[in-house]
Amino acid sequence: MTPVAIDGLIAGAEAAADVAGAVIRPFFRARLSAELKADDSPVTIADRSAEQAMRAVLTERFPDFGVLGEEFGHDRAEARLCWVLDPIDGTRAFITGRPLFGTLVALLEDGKPILGVIDQPVTGERWVGAAGRQTIFRGPMGGSAGCRPCATLGEAEMSCTGLSLLGGDMPRWQHLADAVRRVSWGGDCYAYGLLALGHIDVIAEVTMKLWDWAALVPVIEGAGGRITDWSGQPLRPDGDGRVLAVGDSGLLDAAIARLAG
Repeated sequence: MTPVAIDGLIAGAEAAADVAGAVIRPFFRARLSAELKADDSPVTIADRSAEQAMRAVLTERFPDFGVLGEEFGHDRAEARLCWVLDPIDGTRAFITGRPLFGTLVALLEDGKPILGVIDQPVTGERWVGAAGRQTIFRGPMGGSAGCRPCATLGEAEMSCTGLSLLGGDMPRWQHLADAVRRVSWGGDCYAYGLLALGHIDVIAEVTMKLWDWAALVPVIEGAGGRITDWSGQPLRPDGDGRVLAVGDSGLLDAAIARLAG
């Protein structure tokens, strides 16, 4: 992929994030009702409307690319290049008025993430990552992308979206949590953005779908971190949904060892 081509793809991804934000902001703290999907996760009119707007923008600009979204499935599944969309990652936070959610836009090439955007449409923060490039962060409160050094797990700040999501993996997760300095809760994709800013050191989660993690990979790797499955292997569309992210790559082996029990 040439630099010129990547720049055009980034512009398209940011345009999709822009239109999603325009749809989402009027619904924030509007006391929306939410439906439960088959997996018991909530969905609102904001999720569906934002994804439809994102699909329209990307299909107009890149008519030959595939599009896979959490709410409306897969179009042009045979395409080598495929956009992966999560209009509101963190719907539970969204419907309870907390700005700890985000819009995710990723581009896969032959199943591998090569571009990712994390956008927080209420706070105006955005992370943009692309393969081979340093992650860019823009936000009104300042800050710059770059994971921080962390010598040992004992010094690490760890985050997880929710205890109830861990299920049968709780004992393995707890073995890692017992080794860190402190654990904080909540955040969904926003926590991964904070890891890319150097405020969090470790995140370990389960049951993550492709649209939950695809955009995170270029953002975290472009900020100097690592993101893998719990055994240290690259994340795959057909993987088991277990995701481990570390800001300091030196923590990866220790974290994997703890998760192995």
